[in-house]
Formats: sequence, structure tokens, C-alpha cells
Amino acid sequence: DEIPTVVGIFSAFGLVFSVSLFAWICCQRKSSKSNKTPPYKFVHVLKGVDIYPENLNSKKKFGADDKSEAKNKSAMPKNSLHLDLEKRDLNGNFPKTTTKMQGSPDLENSSPKHFAERKKDSVSPDSLKSITSLSSEDKQDKLGTLFFSLEYNFEKKAFVVNIKEARGLPAMDEQSMTSDPYIKMTILPEKKHKVKTRVLRKTLDPAFDETFTFYGIPYSQIQDLTLHFMILSFDRFSRDDVIGEVLIPLAGIELSEGRLLMDREIIKRNVRKSSGRGELLVSLCYQSTTNTLTVVVLKARHLPKSDVSGLSDPYVKVNLYHAKKRISKKKTHVKKCTPNAVFNELFVFDIPCEGLDDISIEFLVLDSDRGSRNEVIGRLTLGSSAEGTGGEHWKEICEYPRRQIAKWHMLCDG
Repeated sequence: DEIPTVVGIFSAFGLVFSVSLFAWICCQRKSSKSNKTPPYKFVHVLKGVDIYPENLNSKKKFGADDKSEAKNKSAMPKNSLHLDLEKRDLNGNFPKTTTKMQGSPDLENSSPKHFAERKKDSVSPDSLKSITSLSSEDKQDKLGTLFFSLEYNFEKKAFVVNIKEARGLPAMDEQSMTSDPYIKMTILPEKKHKVKTRVLRKTLDPAFDETFTFYGIPYSQIQDLTLHFMILSFDRFSRDDVIGEVLIPLAGIELSEGRLLMDREIIKRNVRKSSGRGELLVSLCYQSTTNTLTVVVLKARHLPKSDVSGLSDPYVKVNLYHAKKRISKKKTHVKKCTPNAVFNELFVFDIPCEGLDDISIEFLVLDSDRGSRNEVIGRLTLGSSAEGTGGEHWKEICEYPRRQIAKWHMLCDG
């Protein structure tokens, strides 16, 4: 009887010991897991900024020494840590602060007012003005240099353009002080050949080294062509920023001897003036019985030049809004190379409410540009809150339902 009792006692002690050991191991793992620093990619996505340099080669990017970090935490009071975190800039870096030197009574006794006056006197307003004016002039004048090569392949009857690189581009992103450049190239005046390079991230000296070959261009026609390079910076959340352009007339350039290396200064883009966007003729009719709105896009005239080619490829996008929310959209066909386009296209919209009080309609005249974003030439809005001819036209169709009323309207800035 004693042997089974002893075995039972030892088994109970062994079970208690195993459970205790297992619980202790789980606690240790949980504590180590909670103290473990999150991975770099997670913090990068969470903050939305690069808070660590990319050239950091150590395996542990979060703090080099745990002991020194613990010592700094213990020496630093809690309130000062909170203030330091709030003083971080947009890139997650701490601003530079002047350290207080020990054993210098002059610095300890000097008041903040005296220190501010001394700092202010050290830089004169004239010098600040000259520095800012020089920097602004340099930014405006210097847009960089484009390097490329031209060649004609007589065997294949092909015109070859190699976009090598660009140097000294301005920074279009003010936070990162860099750009995401790419280049669009068009052969003028026909605009049949449109190409663009890949986007190179975060660089002011992009090396593209991309070759574009255009077949079916006789050598005799090379002298009549013009190359148009548009240098842009990619923007994920809005329209891409235009850095500048380069225009190369090929008249007088001899390509019979082989490849020709060239470089040109990037100049500011010739932006169209806001005045003179052209006019649009539209006709509207409100059917109160069926609660529909019939819109006819008739003509456009005096459209401005969209680029250096001299002609645009216009089309009209029609957007219907209900309480400032777009509920329907239509668009016309593209009319090639004309400032005076004839569309004659009809669209019928179903109105979700009784009457036209909360309804407005928007006309966007755009230039079709294959291979890139279409540029807005002009805009027209018709509605009860619209000003000028847009409001008058809308008032007439509300007063005279079932009547087709047509009017010319001036286009405003897109």
C-alpha cells in the first residue's frame, strides 16, 4: 500500500512542477514579445514618412544600444519626452537644439530676450533679402538640362531617339525636396507619335537611357519635324507637375553621318493664358412629364492651342450633379486637330427628383492626349446657382419646359 501512495505523491509533485514551468515559460515569451520592437515596414506605413535613413546597415534599425536607450529614458523626465515628440517635423526628425554648456556662467545668466536680440543682429535684413532673392531666381531660371541623341537608320527607314538623362531638375515635392521625373515626347506637327519614359523615383538627376524607334518616316521628311520633350514629375494624388519643356526643330540637323549627341536647357512651359478659353454651344430641354433632361452638345469655337503643335483634339465630358454629387456622366467623340469642333451629340439624363432645383450640369472641354492625362481646355456649369449666361440659360429651361433652348457660353478656366 505504501508504494502506490509514494508514486501518487511523486506524480502530483511532478504535475504541479510541469504546470508551473509551462506557465513561467509562457509569461516569459509574452513579456519578450510585448517588448519587441515592431518591424521597420510597419512603422513606415503607420507614420507615412521615412523616419530612418535608408543607408543604415545595422540589423537592428530601432536604436543601436538598449542600455544607452534605457539610461537616456531614466535620465529624461516624462514631460520633456512628451514635448520632444510634439516638436518633431513632418519627416519625423527632431529639430536641432542648442545644448547648454556647463561651466559657462555667461550663457546661464543671459536672458532669452538678450540671446534673441544677439541672434537677430548677427544676420542683417539686407543679406536675408539678397539670399532669398538669389534662391528664388535660381529656382525660376534653372530647370535643368536634358541629354539625348538622334539617329536615322537608313536600312529600316526609322528615326531613333535615345533619351539619356536629365540633370539639375528642381524639386517639385517640398516635403522630401525631390521629384519623381519622367518625360513625354511628341513628334510635331502631326502628333501621331507619342511616347513616354518610365518614372524614376526621388531623384533630381534621372538616368533614363531609353531608346524609341519610329518606323515609316522618310529621311526627306525629317527636316520638317520638331521634337517636343515635356519633363514632368509624377504625383499619385493629383495632376502631375510640369517641370518644363524642350523644343527641338530638326531643320538644319544632319543625321546622315551617324548618331548625334545633343543637350538642351529645359525651359519653362509656355502656359496658356486664362482668358480666351473659347466658347461652347449647348441646347437643353427639360421634360417635366417624363422627368428627363435632354442635353445636346452642338459646337465649340475659338478653342486655344493646347500645346506647341498649334491644334487640339477636343471632346466634351458632360457630368450631371444632384445636390453636388455626380450621378451620371457622358462624353462626346473626339474631333481631331481643330479649334472649331462640330459635335451634334444628344444625351438624355433621368432626373432623380421633382424639378431642377438641386440639379446642375457641368461641361468639360478636354484635349485628347493618347498616352497621358487629358488636359482640361475649359469648363462650363449650368444650374440655379450658376452665374452669368449659365444661370440665365438654366432659368429659361425651368420656365419653359418641353422647349429646346440653345445658347453660346464662354468657357472658364479648367
